[in-house]
Amino acid sequence: MKTVKYLSPGSTNAKTAKNSLKSFILYLTPGTTDGVNLCPKASAGCLQACLHTAGFAGIYPSVNAARLAKTKSFLSDKPAFMRALAYEILKEYTKAKKAGEKIAIRLNGTSDVDLVYLLKKYADLDISTLADNVIFYDYTKILQKAIRYQAHPNYVVTFSRSESNQTETETAIKLGINVAAVFSDKLPATYLGAPVVDGDKSDLVMLYNKGVVLGLKAKGRAKKDTSGFVINSK
Repeated sequence: MKTVKYLSPGSTNAKTAKNSLKSFILYLTPGTTDGVNLCPKASAGCLQACLHTAGFAGIYPSVNAARLAKTKSFLSDKPAFMRALAYEILKEYTKAKKAGEKIAIRLNGTSDVDLVYLLKKYADLDISTLADNVIFYDYTKILQKAIRYQAHPNYVVTFSRSESNQTETETAIKLGINVAAVFSDKLPATYLGAPVVDGDKSDLVMLYNKGVVLGLKAKGRAKKDTSGFVINSK
């Protein structure tokens, strides 16, 4: 029987492939699966424009089928899923440590779950113990999640702006939390008073900047967005 791997190599993602560190991503399905919403704060515009529809996922049905299978595994037996995920993380950590390298792991490629908490709860894995060789990162629309992990030693969380969370976006900026925002065209120099940096240069831009807006260009279905999720910058 073929062993299921939960972490995908970053080379499968156009932006992550640009990362300066060897990277891995966990892809689950966004939105609601089997009655459980893995993106509880996703807006209508966010779900419509989700990167779940871009790249390989928008071309190959098998990619989305694999993500759905992982999600069903997560929902059906969370403890077993988290133990298997922890095993993969530790395996990559051991390889990186042996090679004297640092790697990056994005736990929510297309979901918004507190997997750091779940790894500790179900697999007794405190990711801060891996800080010498692994940096974890995520985007979230859950402001309290971004605040909770703001001072974490090796888990960097960027708040994601949508058409329905402008107040929370402003709060995140005031707190010095990085904010990701999608623009229709040329990136502005600033947004809500914060400097805008090119977030498409790599998926690790958030690691090297603080208190900025990660400007992203509309991709996939987002190019046709009319909800306000994509900021009109023309």
